[in-house]
Amino acid sequence: MKLFALLKNFRSDESGAVTVDWVVLTAAIVGLGIVVMTTVGGGIKSLATSVSTSIAATTVGQ
Repeated sequence: MKLFALLKNFRSDESGAVTVDWVVLTAAIVGLGIVVMTTVGGGIKSLATSVSTSIAATTVGQ
């Protein structure tokens, strides 16, 4: 009798399902971040080079 109660309790317990949901959601967010960095990365590097060149050419002082 206890075995059937244990199996019934195990079947109705959903605490592990929430963990799986969070793992899938976190993986999707990390994947999206990687895609965005890959897409925008070249433009950011180009902009940083342009700003660096502009700052290096600027003279300060008298």
